[in-house]
Amino acid sequence: MNNKKLNGYQKKYLKGLAHRLKPVVLIGQHGLTDTVVNNTIQALKKHELIKVKFIDHKKKDQKTTILEALCQQTQSDMVSLIGHVAILFKPHPDPAMRTISIPAKSVSD
Repeated sequence: MNNKKLNGYQKKYLKGLAHRLKPVVLIGQHGLTDTVVNNTIQALKKHELIKVKFIDHKKKDQKTTILEALCQQTQSDMVSLIGHVAILFKPHPDPAMRTISIPAKSVSD
């Protein structure tokens, strides 16, 4: 995962943005493959915020293990895991190409 962890209010903000998104990466019976990692990298570069859906691996500990490895390999942050859908975030490497601006501090601060 990225060196800079997301705070609770930042995750809440990203969850709100992701609500309307459809899953763009599917994880099937073979789990975390090179194809899944490459598709995730491409999707994050294009969208910054994506949903990943589990077709198989219905147990939470399996999903968590796979997501931790996926986040590590893609250098992304897991925003949330609800049911069989996870939300991942990684800002575009080029600051000029970033479309999502995360609030630096909570509105209540």
